[in-house]
Amino acid sequence: MNINVLYLFICSAIALFIGFILARFVQKKKIGEYEKIGKKILDDAKKEADVLTREASIQAKDIIIKANTELEQEVKSRRLELQNSERRLAQKESNIDKKTEGLDKKEEDLLKKDRDLSNKHSQLDIRIKEYDNLLLKEKEQLERLSGLTAEEAKKILMQMMEDEAKYEAVKLCKKIEEEARERSDKKAKEIIALAIQRYAGDYVGEDTVSVVTLPNEEMKGRIIGREGRNIRALEAATGVDIIIDDTPEAVILSCFNPIRREVARVAIERLISDGRIHPARIEEIVSKVAEEMENKIKESGEQAVFDLGVHNVHIELVKLLGRLKYRSSYAQNIYQHSLEVAFICGVIASELRVNVKEAKRAGLLHDIGKAVDHEIEGSHASIGADLAKKYGEKEEIVHSILAHHEDVPASGLLDVIVQAADALSGARPGARREMLETYIKRLDELERIANSFGGVEKSYAIQAGREIRIVVNSEKISDDVTYTLSRDIAKKIESDLSYPGQIKIVVIRETRAVEYAK
Repeated sequence: MNINVLYLFICSAIALFIGFILARFVQKKKIGEYEKIGKKILDDAKKEADVLTREASIQAKDIIIKANTELEQEVKSRRLELQNSERRLAQKESNIDKKTEGLDKKEEDLLKKDRDLSNKHSQLDIRIKEYDNLLLKEKEQLERLSGLTAEEAKKILMQMMEDEAKYEAVKLCKKIEEEARERSDKKAKEIIALAIQRYAGDYVGEDTVSVVTLPNEEMKGRIIGREGRNIRALEAATGVDIIIDDTPEAVILSCFNPIRREVARVAIERLISDGRIHPARIEEIVSKVAEEMENKIKESGEQAVFDLGVHNVHIELVKLLGRLKYRSSYAQNIYQHSLEVAFICGVIASELRVNVKEAKRAGLLHDIGKAVDHEIEGSHASIGADLAKKYGEKEEIVHSILAHHEDVPASGLLDVIVQAADALSGARPGARREMLETYIKRLDELERIANSFGGVEKSYAIQAGREIRIVVNSEKISDDVTYTLSRDIAKKIESDLSYPGQIKIVVIRETRAVEYAK
């Protein structure tokens, strides 16, 4: 057993040795083959490198030759340019020399002319002195013949020329203005008549009521409540003064704010119809009525905007338009007045071929400041312009609002259209009402202004203050001066008085020749 194992071991060792020897032999053979292949690759690479080197050398020589050729051509062109420049410079130098010679010659001519002018100037001075002496002698002779000095004669002549110029200017102004007035009055009357005819609004706006009718006298006690609790609650909730006096079956509401007064009126009427009158119910009803009033105001503004076809008006301006329904001026409802002005603006704009929608928009918003003029200081025109600008209206609309009472000068046709429409709406019959004292005071002021001018003998304010007739002294005032006098009186009235519509000034001058037959 051991011998067999030993035999196998020896055989294995011999086999391993023989295998090792064979592997070394094979390895040496492969290494030799690899060395041959590597040597061949190196030889091929050297040959290829030599070929590339020769090609690169040839290309480099071609590039150098080409560069030398281009350089020679550029040098030739530069040399040619320099030669041309030299020729041009030489030509310019010759031209300059010629011009210099011409200038020298002209300078000599000028010097000669200057000497001639100096001689003539000295001769002219001598002639002027002679002329002055002759004028002085003629002047002295004229003064001796006329008996006037030169200054006196000059003043008389200047006065005569001034009077004649004034007379001619007045005649020309009168002629031009009469022609212009004739044409413009005709066209303006046509447009105004058309605007008034096409407007079909009420002649008198609705007035805000401040009296609540009661079903019986007992209701007064219920409104007052125990120890006056109900009436105090009503006054606190509405902000109005409730006056309960001897007027039968009526309660008077007093408040400067017409919206509060309207809320109080509606709330009291609902409380009377409901029958439950106590502080808690009063607060509930007043709150509901105030909310309904806000909605009603908004609806009124939306209705005005819709009726006139004016779009994209800010919601705050719409609410302010609705508030105008409870605002009046000279007993004219401002809401109705604004609608009327907007309509008239549209008609005038269409006749003048101006943007009708823009004119209606300006007319509708022209009195928007009156909705808050009791809350904000300033004129309603400036307040309205600020509000319109704040809520995104165009600059033309803002300026027309500001200029509709001539707080600022009119800058465009839209401003004039709004002014005319506002005056038409306020001046038509029945539109406004004045207190008697104010009316009489205005008549007195008209006559006082007219009498303050020189040459006026008498003045009469007639046609409810729409016209003033002035009688002048025919010896002091000429026919042509009456024209300027009427214009001066009109300007004085415009600057000193505030009035609706327009006032006509008529100056009357007559010459009476009286003689008695005996």
